[in-house]
Amino acid sequence: MKSISIIGMPMDLGQMRRGVDMGPSAIRYAGVYERLKELFDEIHDLGDIPIGRPEVKIDEKSNLRNLELVAEKNLALAEKVDEVVESGSFPLVLGGDHSIAIGTLAGVSKHYKNLGVIWYDAHGDLNTAETSPSGNIHGMPLAVSLGIGHPLLTEVGGFQPKVKPEHIVIIGARSLDEGEKELIKEKGIKVYTMHEIDRLGMTKVMEETIAYLKGKTDGVHLSLDLDGIDPNDAPGVGTPVIGGISYRESHLAMEMLAESQMITSAEFVEVNPILDEKNKTASVAVALMGSLFGEKLL
Repeated sequence: MKSISIIGMPMDLGQMRRGVDMGPSAIRYAGVYERLKELFDEIHDLGDIPIGRPEVKIDEKSNLRNLELVAEKNLALAEKVDEVVESGSFPLVLGGDHSIAIGTLAGVSKHYKNLGVIWYDAHGDLNTAETSPSGNIHGMPLAVSLGIGHPLLTEVGGFQPKVKPEHIVIIGARSLDEGEKELIKEKGIKVYTMHEIDRLGMTKVMEETIAYLKGKTDGVHLSLDLDGIDPNDAPGVGTPVIGGISYRESHLAMEMLAESQMITSAEFVEVNPILDEKNKTASVAVALMGSLFGEKLL
């Protein structure tokens, strides 16, 4: 591979638990630059999108937490990601909570007519202000990217939708709210819950995912939330759900995506070192990036 550009997005505005803003630092500390520089001709660490220390605000009308700030910071991320894609480099975004996917997808999708998205996550992130139990925007980025949600969020980057429902595959779901289940059925979104992963095995799930997206997309974005992985392997996340994808299954999934050569952008989110054990979760993220970008044992 030619060139990769790392962008840190130290944002914790999309949820309530502090510490996830330190995710990019934790991932860098776990050696992401050293790991990936062996796999690319060029590697650029573009530093972090400045977030500052803004005060928490709840939007009175929508009850959404930090609505304007999340929209503003995601626009800054979208512009940086857009520049990276424009330059011919692979954008790798380090989170931060999952609301940052609003910006990543806004920056990436303007370069593709039919962008595919693999959402590797315990959650669907398909909530809206109406269906969200919490008002936390990190539970909404996939809905927002489909053009569903508050206009301040859906219009980040100046256009919507960023992705079509038939171009999305959710892998690892095991915690879905009622409104999300309805939206999945209504839009016909392909979902592999833990039931399917257990029943079919990860090999079959990834073969089907790759086949499903390959014919109809011209690029595929991987959005990997570390809470998709079982908390025994990745404890440092804000919303852990037991019974997740194993470390080995995740490596296999990344290795199969590497072989498919279909991934054109990626983000790894929700690493919270405050909730972690000796930076274990950030180390898992870096190891999985190695597999995604073609690291081989032999």
